[in-house]
Amino acid sequence: MHIAILTFQGFNELDSLIALGVLNRIRQPGWRVTLCCPEPEVTSMNGVTVRAQSTLEEAATADAVLVGSGMRTREVVADPALMARLSLDPQRQLIGAQCSGTLVLAKLGLVSGVPACTDLLTKPWVEEAGVEVLNQPFFARGNVATAGGCLASSYLAAWVIARTEGLEAAASALHYVAPVGEKESFVANALGRITPYLPA
Repeated sequence: MHIAILTFQGFNELDSLIALGVLNRIRQPGWRVTLCCPEPEVTSMNGVTVRAQSTLEEAATADAVLVGSGMRTREVVADPALMARLSLDPQRQLIGAQCSGTLVLAKLGLVSGVPACTDLLTKPWVEEAGVEVLNQPFFARGNVATAGGCLASSYLAAWVIARTEGLEAAASALHYVAPVGEKESFVANALGRITPYLPA
């Protein structure tokens, strides 16, 4: 199981790294979570530089792909060469987007006719791309999910875990990262957000 977290120049650390941390609570043989970048190194909106663990081309063969957000997402979607490197298929992959990552999915045509979540800053750009934006932190239809607000990245991660390893595994991963004294309520809230969008 390979989960690629698309992480571009100017990325938001909370979006990519919270998902990375929650997803890596799963300790299964073959379970692999990578920061998937267009270049060997990318630098965040706050100056944190990380090394790529996989390439954009590898995302095409990943089992799940999460598209992180950042301050340069509009530049990403305006770069034909960069966008041409993205080949995502919701028929065989779980695909999620965080905040401005939803704009990437919109430009790829992966949320056509489907409402989506994003952050408040990105909302007008996603709407301009013809996508209805919901006033909620998480939404999924089929194999495509979107989340709005940095800390909603834990919902995306939990959705991937629930879809692949089950709700109990998702609850356990969330419980590990939840604040002490709030663990039960944190897990219940997160599962309450994603459960309506899981297959029956």
